[in-house]
Amino acid sequence: MLIRVGFDIAYDCPTSTPMMLMLSIRPELNDRLVTPQAITTSTGAPLHSFCDDFGNICSRITAPPGEIAFRADFIIENSGEPDPVALDAQQHAVEDLPDHVLTYLLGSRYCDTQHLVDLAWAEFGATPLGWRRVQAIVDYAHQRIRFDYQNARPTRTGSEAHQEQVGVCRDFAHLAITLCRCMNIPARYCTGYLGDIGIDPLPGPMDFSAWFEAFLDGRWWTFDARHNRPRIGRIPMAYGRDAVDVAIATTYGPAVLTRFDVIAEEYAGAPAR
Repeated sequence: MLIRVGFDIAYDCPTSTPMMLMLSIRPELNDRLVTPQAITTSTGAPLHSFCDDFGNICSRITAPPGEIAFRADFIIENSGEPDPVALDAQQHAVEDLPDHVLTYLLGSRYCDTQHLVDLAWAEFGATPLGWRRVQAIVDYAHQRIRFDYQNARPTRTGSEAHQEQVGVCRDFAHLAITLCRCMNIPARYCTGYLGDIGIDPLPGPMDFSAWFEAFLDGRWWTFDARHNRPRIGRIPMAYGRDAVDVAIATTYGPAVLTRFDVIAEEYAGAPAR
């Protein structure tokens, strides 16, 4: 399957403003690109790219005063298969976990485990270890939170999402990640593209999506507490402990978002590489 993805995002900067962007796909997906992934700016200001501690591709720029737009439009191959399900995937004992995943057991800015650990063990302590325990957590988060764009709040933590029972995809992910970590299951936040492929179109404008991955049986597996069903066509952009680590734009000065358009759709053509 071919998927066309991209964005047209603009900011108005009253003064010269340094920015860090996280708008590239994960580097391990580069060999699936059918057309180049080229991020352009409306001003022609140069972008400097680097790889962060989580393996994400970041771009730095100093935006000049006025409006600056960032754009990309490219085609990428995808298996066309839904997210894999492995009901027998086993949970590792903490002492057997690889060193590099231990950070995903720790509390973080939006995954405030200290507030939910007692609830987590009361709710999930009797569930089977492994995939079924993670799925029980996903079911719980999916049922606990009501999706509502109008009630989005960038400061909401996992425990606050649990208390307020409303949020957007990042809140579903933060709550599920927090509960997984409380149960000693490494879990990491993921942001990326997820179009309405294989489902009826969802209401509202297209946006980047947030889901999470849990570490079971020696690998990372995709889970989605908002949709709570295997989906087709996920294209990861960045992984981190929570939304802090994968913000699409971090501005070091005043900047007002003036345009935000995202596309992610199946592409029927077959362009040459």
